[in-house]
Amino acid sequence: QVQLVESGGGLVQAGGSLRLSCAASGSISNINAMGWYRQAPGKQRELVAEIAATGSTNYADSVKGRFTISRDNAKNTVYLQMSSLKPEDTAVYYCAARPLYEWHYWGQGTQVTVSS
Repeated sequence: QVQLVESGGGLVQAGGSLRLSCAASGSISNINAMGWYRQAPGKQRELVAEIAATGSTNYADSVKGRFTISRDNAKNTVYLQMSSLKPEDTAVYYCAARPLYEWHYWGQGTQVTVSS
């Protein structure tokens, strides 16, 4: 089955940038969609961004204009470029894959902490 490994999390000041990477064990070309979720303490897990096999993207309103999701099929990797980070972006970020209609595969998560 598909294995997903996130990297790139860390501590950053408000206004700074981070790029998260998600490496998949197999080709992502046949995956219906790849996405990034996040979960802050005491809050529900939320979809931050997703990218379909067609290349179309969707973003949560809270990150639109600041975050960019992209895919490199040759490297079987999906990225989340995060800019103009805010303290409220602090969360554990999870990479996920939706081969059919469910988000079936998940990474272990990477912590992003934004200081004010």
